[in-house]
Amino acid sequence: MLRSQKLMAFIATRDPARAKAFYGGTLGLQLLSEDPFALVFDANGTMLRVTPVRELILAPYTVLGWDVEDIEAAVKELTAAGVSFERYGSFPQDEAGIWTAPGGTRVAWFKDPDGNTLSVSQH
Repeated sequence: MLRSQKLMAFIATRDPARAKAFYGGTLGLQLLSEDPFALVFDANGTMLRVTPVRELILAPYTVLGWDVEDIEAAVKELTAAGVSFERYGSFPQDEAGIWTAPGGTRVAWFKDPDGNTLSVSQH
């Protein structure tokens, strides 16, 4: 039933103003609407609802990611916009923070202002 339906994504924030600046300004997503229940962004045709919450419980894994054509260009552009990429000591990452998985997928992680882990990946 759902395979032909559009997917939408949700992410929580404790500070909607900061989230609006990050997702809209830093990441360049178009803000579609804003009300007390959510900031709604267009993420290339996918609705992203950034939802204000009283208590944010951070997941210890990636909660939102983008599949990019050129990860090196994406990391450079995001870095120029002020995004800092995470470094993990448990696996090798290059100087830009990009990890190459055994199957060849390349991934780099960063956090939003609330500490949610986001990623860019090239498959």
